[in-house]
Amino acid sequence: MRVLNKFKKEKFYYLVILAIFIIDYLTKLWITKKIPPYYTKEIIKGFFNLTHIHNRGAIFGFFANSENPYIFIFLTILSLGAFIFIIYYFLRIPITEKYLKTSLSLILGGAFGNLFDRLLRGYVVDFFDFYIGKYHWPAFNIADSSITIGAIILIIIIFFRRPKCTLCS
Repeated sequence: MRVLNKFKKEKFYYLVILAIFIIDYLTKLWITKKIPPYYTKEIIKGFFNLTHIHNRGAIFGFFANSENPYIFIFLTILSLGAFIFIIYYFLRIPITEKYLKTSLSLILGGAFGNLFDRLLRGYVVDFFDFYIGKYHWPAFNIADSSITIGAIILIIIIFFRRPKCTLCS
């Protein structure tokens, strides 16, 4: 009963996680159906394309060109470990910590989306391709965006939160 009450109070955060996962999954599915791998569809000339990329590496394509199967295993285990750690931390955060819960919800939704992709396909589908001239930002997806926004909120919380005064009470 206690768990159910906690879930009811925190259902917004679970809905955020689920919504990000579903939106990420559906956009990746749409890209795989509409654009062949490694092809590009120009959206805004000189600035933005949709490019179907298979990222076997980590964020921003780190290790993406490695054919070493141990890199895949390492990244999958690392992703799974980080996902479990964040879930554990998320569950321990009190409901009063709204910004912290929100940031972790964004991170969890994105991490779940990319981990699901990695386990299902053996790679992560990336497709947002921003560039100016020949300078391209590494391709990314909805999950990456969610993780990044959640991490920025988390960093702001860590650096700008006033410590609670234990001597004041």
